[in-house]
Amino acid sequence: MILNDDWLNIIKSNAKIYDHFEHVIKKIDNEYKKECIYPKKEAIFKAFNLTRFDKLKVVLIGQDPYHGENEANGLAFSLNRNVKITPSLRNIFKELEDDVGIKRTNTDLSGWAKQGILLLNNILTVEKDKPLSHKNIGWQAITDYYIKYISDKKDNIVFILWGNESQKKLSLIDEKKHYVIKSAHPSPLSASRGFFGSKPFSKTNKYLKKNNQSVIDWSL
Repeated sequence: MILNDDWLNIIKSNAKIYDHFEHVIKKIDNEYKKECIYPKKEAIFKAFNLTRFDKLKVVLIGQDPYHGENEANGLAFSLNRNVKITPSLRNIFKELEDDVGIKRTNTDLSGWAKQGILLLNNILTVEKDKPLSHKNIGWQAITDYYIKYISDKKDNIVFILWGNESQKKLSLIDEKKHYVIKSAHPSPLSASRGFFGSKPFSKTNKYLKKNNQSVIDWSL
């Protein structure tokens, strides 16, 4: 459960949030001893550890990790390989193909993270088969702090907000400095009400190119 130095130092720069962070770490460590928690402990901060702050281009915000056995891998919407694809990720891949013509089967989105996409869940852990079971652990104060810090300190970041819960983070984002892509959630319950046809992948690359940044290879 190690957070790399660049992201850890951001937390340490604020004494109040760092005290809260240490409290959450102790609390979650105890949960792992008592219950079956996902993702694996060493993958809790995988999103941060694969995406350095100075290389950040895109922030894609999810809700909480997948709660099925061996699904979650520490990246929002990403799945471990060799598990059955979830309906939301299947719909993401459908939109990816419709938008930019990439037919993707690899469910591990680490390749996106390594290109500068912070695949950030609002809540970083979950108990097996109990969605939102860790909503009162205290993760949100930490992830909200990071979102606002990114908004304040960076320029020209693409924020992708799928669904109502993610869109609650709008108040933390300066839309004059950054590009926000909003749509319905890719869940089967809502994908047909605005996610399909929203073209988030081509929009992201168009904005990055316009701002002289390298585009994302969504096939990786």
